[in-house]
Amino acid sequence: IKFVLGKKAFEQFMKMTFYGQFVAGEDHKSIKSLIQKNRAFGVGSVLDYSVEEDLTQEDAVTKEMDSCVSATEKEGMSMDHREKQYKAHQQFGDRRGGVTGARTYFYSDEAKCDQHMETFLKCIKASGGSSVDGFSAIKMTALGRPQFLLKFSEVLVKWKRFFSFLAAQQGRDGMEALEQRLELQPLQVHRTHRVGETIDRLDWNSLIDDRIKISDLLVVPNLETGQLEPLLNKFTEEEEKQMKRMLQRLDVLANHAEEHSVRLMVDAEQTYFQPAISTLTVEMQRIYNRGKPVIFNTYQCYLKEAYDIVTMDVELSRREGWFFGAKLVRGAYMYQERSRAEEIGYEDPINPDYETTNMMYHKCLDYILDEIVLNRNANVMVASHNEDTVKHTLRRMNELGLTPTENKVYFGQLLGMCDQISFPLGQAGFPVYKYVPYGPVNEVIPYLSRRAQENRGFMKGSQREREMLWKELKRRLASGQVFYRPQPEPGL
Repeated sequence: IKFVLGKKAFEQFMKMTFYGQFVAGEDHKSIKSLIQKNRAFGVGSVLDYSVEEDLTQEDAVTKEMDSCVSATEKEGMSMDHREKQYKAHQQFGDRRGGVTGARTYFYSDEAKCDQHMETFLKCIKASGGSSVDGFSAIKMTALGRPQFLLKFSEVLVKWKRFFSFLAAQQGRDGMEALEQRLELQPLQVHRTHRVGETIDRLDWNSLIDDRIKISDLLVVPNLETGQLEPLLNKFTEEEEKQMKRMLQRLDVLANHAEEHSVRLMVDAEQTYFQPAISTLTVEMQRIYNRGKPVIFNTYQCYLKEAYDIVTMDVELSRREGWFFGAKLVRGAYMYQERSRAEEIGYEDPINPDYETTNMMYHKCLDYILDEIVLNRNANVMVASHNEDTVKHTLRRMNELGLTPTENKVYFGQLLGMCDQISFPLGQAGFPVYKYVPYGPVNEVIPYLSRRAQENRGFMKGSQREREMLWKELKRRLASGQVFYRPQPEPGL
């Protein structure tokens, strides 16, 4: 189409059709009118600069393999003790494969990561300037070499498995994560301990934090010997610098969000990155969520271990006295995760079916809602297009006496989708947000392509939406109120 119409005509065509439906505008100035219009209906914004590299599959695989393989691996040193799930695999080097609901970043160099950070900083500033209660979204793979996330995730998972292994030896397997406790005396982890003293998974993590510093991060327990051994040879000096720069970029973004009174959402990614992403996000929460919720972690409820992860993080926030902030999603990488697990040969991390995922979503949500009632220090965004989930949330809020004005429970949907959920919620006074993508027409084509694929699965929903729109149009024509003007919110 672009070749036939030419650049200008193509851009105008896109703005009148697909781009105009799913993207707010080209830059933070052009999106202000849409943000203000939505705000008039009680709908806030989560700004998301949606420019993506339009790479070929071959280029994407090359970049991924180069960025996820360490210098020692390139030299041909044996890494047989590495786990399959946390190795880079050429077949799945293009992380866009089978993914329609998430943006993908590929590592080029440190300068590119700095550019991504600057883009996020502008997005945070725009969020602060357009709304008093805005959100901004970031992706951790945009901020550094993914090799660090890959290796760190493997370390975290191995330490968790070591805890479960020891718990099983002490007859405490088969319990939920927070119920498992280890007796300290047989472990000999402390020189001084009381007989019968026990630790749970969070205490265990603090022991690991005490002994693992950034310079010797990648050591793991051997289940047979119980001894620590290196996961791989030390990072090179340059790789060590890259790892530290990634953490520094995160800190810059969190500081900027706090200064501009913007809440920062860290998106979830693939399971072989996610343990590291989640842990680093919690570390930011421990620093920045002391007085109010600034940093929000994302929890993928299609994962079998989602409930354990949520309960552990809530309990940590309770013990340490900071605000828990969560965005609950079902998950965007299901097909890729399933095929990768089957092909490489490790356990599928995804729930067996959609109904199980729904149950997991509601279980995690109910736990957080109960925590809000108990301590008023938890906050959750229900990021869902599922009407049953929204109704479940409203019903539970009513049962627990949680009011919309407390601003503890938010709702989120994508721009251009499920307006029949977002706008009635906003008009009823509930905190509801649209994910607002923006960027130049030609540079958001990959995003729009994914939206096109994703919307094939929403045809039933769109049919219902059309029926509702037609019903509303007839009502307005009959009542003589063709144009609807929302009542301004108090204080606006």
